[in-house]
Amino acid sequence: MQLSGLNGIYTVSEVAGVLRCSKAHVHNLINGKVPGNAPLPAIRLGRRRLIRSEALAAWLRMNETGDATIRSSPDIDAADA
Repeated sequence: MQLSGLNGIYTVSEVAGVLRCSKAHVHNLINGKVPGNAPLPAIRLGRRRLIRSEALAAWLRMNETGDATIRSSPDIDAADA
């Protein structure tokens, strides 16, 4: 997956483009409001949400296999970033 972000950190708009969905849907994914999908890890910066490329890649792999259980892992946990 190739995105054009700064140091592997992407905006909601850039993630929406990769996932081919709306920005509102990405926000729903971040907030855990999409049944059958684990929440998309995001960094809070005021009202903005930023997504690390590693977290997005791990989230995509997790959802691709159908194993959408929530895990606390350094690979997908953006809260400590």
